[in-house]
Amino acid sequence: MRATIQALTGALALTSVAFAAVPAAADGEVNIYSYRQPFLIQPLLDAFTAETGIDTNVVFASKGLGERIAAEGANSPADVLLTVDIGRLDGAKQLGISQPVTSQTVNQNVPVEFRDPEGHWIGLTNRARIVYASRERVDQDTITYEELSDPKWKGRICTRSGQHVYTIGLVASMVAHHGAEKTEEWLEGVRDNLARKPAGNDRAQVQAIYAGECDIALGNTYYMGLMQTNEKEPEQQEWAESVRILFPNSGDRGSHVNLAGVVLTKNAPNKDNAVKLIEFLSSEKAQKIYAETNHEYPVKPGVEVSERVKSWGEIKKDPIALADVAKNRKTASELVDKVGFDDGPSS
Repeated sequence: MRATIQALTGALALTSVAFAAVPAAADGEVNIYSYRQPFLIQPLLDAFTAETGIDTNVVFASKGLGERIAAEGANSPADVLLTVDIGRLDGAKQLGISQPVTSQTVNQNVPVEFRDPEGHWIGLTNRARIVYASRERVDQDTITYEELSDPKWKGRICTRSGQHVYTIGLVASMVAHHGAEKTEEWLEGVRDNLARKPAGNDRAQVQAIYAGECDIALGNTYYMGLMQTNEKEPEQQEWAESVRILFPNSGDRGSHVNLAGVVLTKNAPNKDNAVKLIEFLSSEKAQKIYAETNHEYPVKPGVEVSERVKSWGEIKKDPIALADVAKNRKTASELVDKVGFDDGPSS
């Protein structure tokens, strides 16, 4: 059976949609709930089926899948959950919907800093939280996260919501490195330097730089690749051309990196096939597909990034374990609210 993809949103993902009308425990299948958009994962799933003969059935939603799995309980047809960010990966563990992955193949392919210490989530690719900088209005070619609170950037920074998982991950990494008190001071400084209230996604920040609303913005690396190659919306290519990437903290600890990853569900009806899928996604073949198709950094050592990603410059990754970052997410969220970050620069 060909992979079935259902695009769901919000509450639909929690309640009313059946799982592709496929028997949950059918032989030769694996059932996937995915926060990752279908076009990003389909090349990988096609390659997996071609190699193993195991068909994939996919439900896609932008939110609510973890809660749906929890609500379905023992009757959930989901074998794996594909998601992004350490917050959502660790969140699945905290919801109690995961089980450890026991696989020497995975352990050999994925470095320990990109795996849950207890095996409840597995990182598959990296993306860096970097700075987009205007080619016209920003001359410097180095920057640090700490520098974003410097008054020289007053009225010049754009970013998405402080409570978005991507932002919380970065703030949590700052807590891990500097402690809560120093991070609070830093957040206040960044807030005061904002050009506007935090809003929009990462692409919207690049659009804002293009429009002259701000000079620098926080964003994930792979969005640059998606914009540069977006032939359906050529205006996004123009936005991308107006900025360049600065890798923060390249001169010291390195740039904050986060994950796209996978969780093996607690009640996976096709567990063996699910583990085979996870092993495949960590393999050199799949990691190369991730690199070329999604403009992401492979986690498997020795797999090179794409030529496009190479063109952005060399990245030095912050070596801190993402499990340590996850421990500080609650504190990060509280600090974002405490300083009124999402109220903007006048708060």
